[in-house]
Amino acid sequence: MTNKKILKFEYFILYFTIYALIGWLLETAYAYHVFGHFVKRGFLYGPLCPIYGYGGIIMFTFLKQYKNNSFKLFFMCALVFSVFEYVAGFVLDAVFAERWWDYTGEFLNLNGRISIFFSFVWGIFGLVFINHIHPFIEKKTKQILKKIPKNIRKIAIFLLFIAILSDTILSCLRYLNILNFTNG
Repeated sequence: MTNKKILKFEYFILYFTIYALIGWLLETAYAYHVFGHFVKRGFLYGPLCPIYGYGGIIMFTFLKQYKNNSFKLFFMCALVFSVFEYVAGFVLDAVFAERWWDYTGEFLNLNGRISIFFSFVWGIFGLVFINHIHPFIEKKTKQILKKIPKNIRKIAIFLLFIAILSDTILSCLRYLNILNFTNG
């Protein structure tokens, strides 16, 4: 692996983590607003919603090309993320027999996995993300990483990757009922 590929991988790990954490915070705040108390959100044990991490990477990797055309960007974000959300929901349901979201009561939903309202939300969010959020996060991430010695940065990102991978494996085992840390 070349240094450029390693550096790109490091940024992907960082951006995945940042956006998965932001997603978890948004989901938790939304659930608190709806239910009036803390509700654990997401697939993992830790405070990350991977769908947001992957979503962020998809957006800045494949959809930033539409940045100069807000209509196309809105449409592509709404379309791509509706498809992504549907596929992710289908796979989670098929593999783990669990639903992490259900839009059944929403207007114009498809099997409760996506709805026209949230497709619209993903379009708006994509506009804001590509034009404001990611450029800000990218700038701040690069500023911070420049201040950290290369070896320490590599070790920290490697440990972060191992932590996320471990959490993913343990969470998969839990939802497959192979591993259960509860006493009930």
